[in-house]
Amino acid sequence: MADRFWSRVSGFADRGVLWWTIAGALAVIGRRRTAARGLGSLLVASALTNVIAKQVFGGDRPLLADVPIGRHLPKPPITPSFPSGHSASAAAFVTGIAIEQPRLGAALAPAALGVAYSRLHTGAHWLSDVVGGLALGAGVAGLSILVARPGPRDDAPRPSGADRRLPASPDGSGVFIVVNRASGTSVMRTDPVQVLERRLPQAELHVLDDEDPGAVVREALARDVPPRIVGVCGGDGSVSAVAHEARAAGVPLLVVPGGTFNHFARTAGATSVDLSVDALQRGEGVRADVAELRFADAPPITVLNTASVGLYPDFVTERERREERWGKWLAAVIAAARVLRRSTPVTVVIGGRRARVWTLYVGVGPNDPGIAAPMQRRRLDGGLLDVRLLHAGSRVRAAGALAFGRRTSAVLRRIRLLPERLESFTSESIEVLVRPRHGQPPGFAHDGEVSLEAPSEASARTASPGYRTTLRIVPAALDVYRPASTGRASTAAGTGAGTAAGTGAARAGAARSPRP
Repeated sequence: MADRFWSRVSGFADRGVLWWTIAGALAVIGRRRTAARGLGSLLVASALTNVIAKQVFGGDRPLLADVPIGRHLPKPPITPSFPSGHSASAAAFVTGIAIEQPRLGAALAPAALGVAYSRLHTGAHWLSDVVGGLALGAGVAGLSILVARPGPRDDAPRPSGADRRLPASPDGSGVFIVVNRASGTSVMRTDPVQVLERRLPQAELHVLDDEDPGAVVREALARDVPPRIVGVCGGDGSVSAVAHEARAAGVPLLVVPGGTFNHFARTAGATSVDLSVDALQRGEGVRADVAELRFADAPPITVLNTASVGLYPDFVTERERREERWGKWLAAVIAAARVLRRSTPVTVVIGGRRARVWTLYVGVGPNDPGIAAPMQRRRLDGGLLDVRLLHAGSRVRAAGALAFGRRTSAVLRRIRLLPERLESFTSESIEVLVRPRHGQPPGFAHDGEVSLEAPSEASARTASPGYRTTLRIVPAALDVYRPASTGRASTAAGTGAGTAAGTGAARAGAARSPRP
């Protein structure tokens, strides 16, 4: 059993399949810069190993007669022995990942060491070959810093939106915050609740217990004395649900990063719990655009980052099916491999034009050109939807288009390794008809959550195949706390008093439906 396991580990790392799969999963979940450094290091290390080092140093491999037959690989390698290419690729990829994301690199280190050991276990290499390969790969990744220094990921947002004074709450008075502890379980961080309790002692914290965050906030806002500020500590799905209720009530939103990716929180500058609290205590904020997603005549859904059809909803569905057993990161790797192997294109109709696409992405606000799947918005303003269609073609090229960030994509497209079948345009609103696939309506994802029930209900009401959905931009629709990008806001007391009264009046006159 152990022999078969190590043989399979070694086989899965052939031609870097394991590392390309992990890179694809990282790219899909928004870690494009990290994936690009890992793959770039792998490609350079592999080229140096196979084209130069093996030819210069060479050496014979261990005699198969000295290795138990149960450990033999199905196809014993015939290339020179030193250094080990598998070990070099593994070390280069994981070291590259660690340069950008140290904790993720540490989590992947056992996989790299496992691949290296598998080459010893199967008799493919000597110990010196493996050690040499590991050293070469780690060295190549380390030298990559000279070419591109680690820093903000290629999806890091630029500051956007004018600073806005919002009600200040130095001690948390009048603040209601829902905390979703189920978010962000795959990352290591200090408990945000402890920070919130210490810095905002008068705030009301509600830790969710398998509850809908939007419903909990809606109930709090319906009290005789409702909170004047609502907050959410969780992932993008939780933030989107609470943002919808904040818009409906006309109250400002406090976003505390508590998820795995925190796409909207990062765009809003809330990159830590302390920064979020700082903005609240000083009354610093910004007015952000949102989008409204509608299925037929169903109530609108507030979208903060992106909505999409195609590979990404398939990926989210597959990942969530496996998260409880494997954890989010390993589930993401398995889901990415499965989706890229089995998914089929989706047929959509936009503006009367029919197209078969791998993905349709609609982002809130303009984004960088040349990216098929911009997971995180670049701006909080802009007044436009950014629409991306990756038309159906080669499955491998489609995966590549989804896997790389702007700079890497531009280089690969120039040397014709990525498809030119990426179409993009901006609009204030779009209407999309999604045709059924395999007899079922494809899922529609928004802010990391997959919608399946709404399309099915819409199809039943309209008696049409698939489902029809509309998405429109709503400029300056949501007040969000954000550390001031230029200077400090005025004194908390003056800011809070003046704006709190205005916000309270707006809340009293607001209808319980999103602003037009």
